[in-house]
Amino acid sequence: MIKKRHVGVIAPALFFIGLAALWVSNGKGVIKNDPENHIAIPSELLMPLQVRASYNHERIFFQYRWPAEQPSYLHDVFKFEGGSWKRYGDAVPGSEPHGLHEDRVAMMIDDGSIPDFARYGGYITIGTGLAEMSDEASSDEVKNHPYLGQQRGQDGVTKYLPQTRNSPEWADTADADRIKQLRAAGYFLDLWHWRSARGNPLNISDDQLVHDVRDGDSGRSAWFTNWDAENNQPLVMFNPDVAGHAALNWDVIQSGQLDPNSIYYLHESTMQPFDPDHEWQEGDVLPRRALRTPEGSRSDIAANAYWADGYWNVSLSRMMDTQAPLDDKIFVDGGKYSIAFSVHKDATGGRWHYISMPISLGLGRDAKLSAYKETGEDPLWLQDWHDVTLFYPGQVTWSHLTSKAHAGNDDIAKKVPAMAFHNEEQLAIYGVESEFRKPIQQQWYLTLFSGLFLFAAIGLFLYRGVTPTKGVN
Repeated sequence: MIKKRHVGVIAPALFFIGLAALWVSNGKGVIKNDPENHIAIPSELLMPLQVRASYNHERIFFQYRWPAEQPSYLHDVFKFEGGSWKRYGDAVPGSEPHGLHEDRVAMMIDDGSIPDFARYGGYITIGTGLAEMSDEASSDEVKNHPYLGQQRGQDGVTKYLPQTRNSPEWADTADADRIKQLRAAGYFLDLWHWRSARGNPLNISDDQLVHDVRDGDSGRSAWFTNWDAENNQPLVMFNPDVAGHAALNWDVIQSGQLDPNSIYYLHESTMQPFDPDHEWQEGDVLPRRALRTPEGSRSDIAANAYWADGYWNVSLSRMMDTQAPLDDKIFVDGGKYSIAFSVHKDATGGRWHYISMPISLGLGRDAKLSAYKETGEDPLWLQDWHDVTLFYPGQVTWSHLTSKAHAGNDDIAKKVPAMAFHNEEQLAIYGVESEFRKPIQQQWYLTLFSGLFLFAAIGLFLYRGVTPTKGVN
């Protein structure tokens, strides 16, 4: 029992301890960028996207439109600086500081083979250890993995579907024969991936998929890396006789004056082998990605896009039936599909994008987005836009959502769709909270303990005040 003569010492001590804890717990915010831990929160958590679809007897067409204050026409580049070539534009948390990361729109498609996708969207593809997450697996870990590294040639963990793993852990891959069986059964997501730098100059979009990893379709991509590691210099340069220049200019790029109608991209038709004896000037720039004609299933998607008046306008089209059922979802008249979108803007790369929850797509069927059936070869785009709200997803993994740590885990087990209980703003806020789960919990405990100390101090003061001290009349 506390002796009353000690109350005058203990009570003030408890009061000041509680006050100090309250100041520590509430004097500083926990929501702040932390690049070392791959954390960068966008200033806006939501963004609008407009989409519409058409189809005819042979092709299916999609149009997308979204606001972008400035377009990004280049990806990463090499700048001639101090007598050597230095890379700029590598992916960083948030926006690349020099504006050197291409704009993108992507669409994932399911034909009903993955029912959880319609309910929970891209969340099902976010497992543990993904690149650019705070708990990302190291490159060496992935390279040394007997399946992902040695068989699939991966050096980082990408999106993957849950059944390609035996457990929620990225490294616990299913048997290779089982993975192959799942793919043949249609257990994969088709991924249309338009890029402003690595596709738009050639009027193509990358054709990819998500299965055991995020990968390109069979065939050849539309780009290669413009770097000669042996000689520590680019492989190719602009052909001055065709492009009118040997290199781009850094100051022009940084001022936003790059002409999208100029020859600003390296391609088989605009380039020549790199000449180290050319009189390179400080600030000369060569794209790190050189373009080439894609081949195989990876070249299926045609594109046409332009930026004007603060908006990107992107049109994509593909054969309804590509004859590649292991790479693509096949569209049929009367079919119904689930589609979800993502957008990279403001020079962001990697996971710093905005995503949507899935909507239904109907071809001759009622759906959230009903594709208009055309009678001619090209779409007339007579239908209205469908508005979609995209949100910042944060670091919410499928393993977390299906664990006891997530309050909605029971609803997921019961197959209740996410949008039955959440809207996009709530999902965005939860995404931000997921980035700061530990510091938020620490702050909560500090606030709790400071409150207990303050209540104890006040209680002792009251106890001392109402209880007469021995010897006092």
